[in-house]
Formats: sequence, C-alpha cells, structure tokens
Amino acid sequence: MSSYTSHPPHLPPPTGPSPSEPHPGNIVLEVSNLVKRYRRSAHPANDDISLTARAGRVLGVLGHNGAGKTTVVNQIVGLLRPTSGSIRVGGIDAVAHPARAREIVAVQAQANVPITGLSPRKAVELVGRIRGGEPSTVTRRTGELLDALDLGPWADTPAEKISGGIARLTAFCMTVVQPSSLVILDEPTNDVDPARRRLLWAAIRDTAARGAAVLLVTHNVREAERTVDDLVVLDRGRVLATGTPAQLTAHTRGELLLELDGEHLPELPHGLRAATETAAQATVPVPAARGAEVVAWAQAAVEQGQIERFALTPASLEDTYLELVGAGTEVAA
Repeated sequence: MSSYTSHPPHLPPPTGPSPSEPHPGNIVLEVSNLVKRYRRSAHPANDDISLTARAGRVLGVLGHNGAGKTTVVNQIVGLLRPTSGSIRVGGIDAVAHPARAREIVAVQAQANVPITGLSPRKAVELVGRIRGGEPSTVTRRTGELLDALDLGPWADTPAEKISGGIARLTAFCMTVVQPSSLVILDEPTNDVDPARRRLLWAAIRDTAARGAAVLLVTHNVREAERTVDDLVVLDRGRVLATGTPAQLTAHTRGELLLELDGEHLPELPHGLRAATETAAQATVPVPAARGAEVVAWAQAAVEQGQIERFALTPASLEDTYLELVGAGTEVAA
C-alpha cells in the first residue's frame, strides 16, 4: 500500500548475494549522472545528479520544495524514465528492469495511501502479509512499531477517525514492517507532531541499524542534522554539496553566528561583516575567540537603543544550507 514492493512470480531470482540481506556498508542504490528533462520546461528537473546509498546507513536528500527530490525518487522506483544517466538498485539496472528493482524497494510516498475501513494495526499487518511476512513475525513487528511511535491509543481506531499525523506514522510502519534492502522515505514527518517526530527519527535510525539502506527525502534541516549519516543537498535540480553533516559544516566549525534585530543597525565591530543583511536584521559570522567581545558590544548596543535584540549561537547545518542555497530559501525546522 505505502510500498512499491512486489514479488512477481515470473521473474527469476537476482544473481549473487540475496538483496534482502545486504552486508553493512554495501552499496544498495547507485544513481549516476541522472538527468530528467520535461518538454515544456526550459530547465531540467534533475541535472547530472549522482548519489550512493549504503546498507546500514541513512542517506539524506535535502532541498526546498521544487528542488527535484521527488523526481529523483520517482525515477528510482520506475514511475518516471530518466532522460539520461543510470540507476542501479541491489546491482539491478533499475532503468532497464524497473519491476525487478522494485522487488527490493519499499517506499513511503509524500501522499498517504488511503486505508479506509482499516485500523492502523490492520493496515500495517496487511501490508506485511502481502509482502510475504510470516503471520507471527508480522504481528510482533507491527506491535513493536506501534509502540515505538506511541500509536497504541489509535492502533485499533478506524482510519476515518485518525488524524493526518497518525496516518503519516501508520504509512511509515506499513513501509518498514517487512524488511527491504532499500527504504525510501519522502517527507515522512509531514503533519507529525513534534514529540512523535522525534520518535520517528529514532525509528528511521533503527531501520538502518537493522541493515536497510535508507534514503530520506526532506526539506527539514533539523531532521537531516539529527537523522542522516550522509547528505546530498539539492537546489534547482542540481547537487550543491555531498558529505556527512559534520563534513558539510566543517568550514563553520569554531564559528558563531550573531543575529541582530533593530530599525537602524549600528556599524559592526572591526573586522566583522554581515553574511545576510536587511535594513532591520543582520546575521554576522563571528570567530569563537571574539565571542565575549561581541556579546559586550551587542549588550551595549541594546542599552543605547541601537538594536532591539541579539543572539549569539554556534553555526549549524542550517547555516551551511542557507549559505549554499541562498538566504531567501524557506527552511523548515
């Protein structure tokens, strides 16, 4: 239901090691030089995208709405055909053999699959059984997932009476109830409340720990910072940066950010320049060694009425992301 996984009986089994039992660190998904163009668009939706997802790790694809993230997903699962480039899933050419590649992929799409007439528990168990799970194993795993996401109070509630957030969490459970080599999660925390969002982040990490390669598609920088092992930053269909969150923020390590609010901002201390600035707001990179000096300056500016408010915080992945894509981009936190 929330997964494209199927097992067509007429297809021969893949050669080599079983894709359902990938070894930690093995490449499960390899996308190379992917390009997707639409006839009526002047710019490609995906422009020379390459990424690699490995067993036991969470690969994040981070970008604002319209960056080309879901277009990548749709090509991986065979809903769209690339203009050029290659996609391999578990060693299978997913462009030439999309149905065969889908056998080892489970997907949580952006839109929830309707489960009208079912409760969350029944929907999850049904998908697990359809995908070949042993009844007792599926029942046990369903219970574990519902407990992990604090869904017990709604587990046996008819779908017509549950919220969008509970439906979203149910869709995640439907995706991971039966093991798959590659798990793709497209904006899995949409509509999920903050408390259960953290539980979901932990469940995503657990999915990778159980051996799956997880591709997490998100526009939420905090989600990426808390959940992923490796990260690809997309903007306007192109890859801007790749690496671990620590690698991407390495150039800002040891740097602080000063945020200023006020109608007429004063001249900054010697040697400091605003990274972003409007008439009433500014964000200023500050070397950690000058932190105390800058706090004293900002406090004096507040007392003199030159600024209304200031904050000095360590630089984060969000700051790096904004630097990459531009400060005008909307960021979810």
